Amino acid sequence: MNISMYTSEFCPFCRNAEQLLQNKGFKISEKFFIDQDPELLKQMVKITGKRTVPQIFINETYVGGFDELRKADISGELDNLLNL
Repeated sequence: MNISMYTSEFCPFCRNAEQLLQNKGFKISEKFFIDQDPELLKQMVKITGKRTVPQIFINETYVGGFDELRKADISGELDNLLNL
């Protein structure tokens, strides 16, 4: 399972997303810190069309930010993405 997230050092929503995934038994495989590398911000905007973090991908599926991750958790869609 590959979980990647565009993030920043002091983002509370990023920490909440990471905690939600940890509670499900998963760790984030890759973190891209947009506050440390402006090229990563450009890459994130190009891929997602968004300028806010977190932006989360599970395998090749773009989930969105924390709000979308939480909605997917409540609906059960997140369990499907995580093959639970």
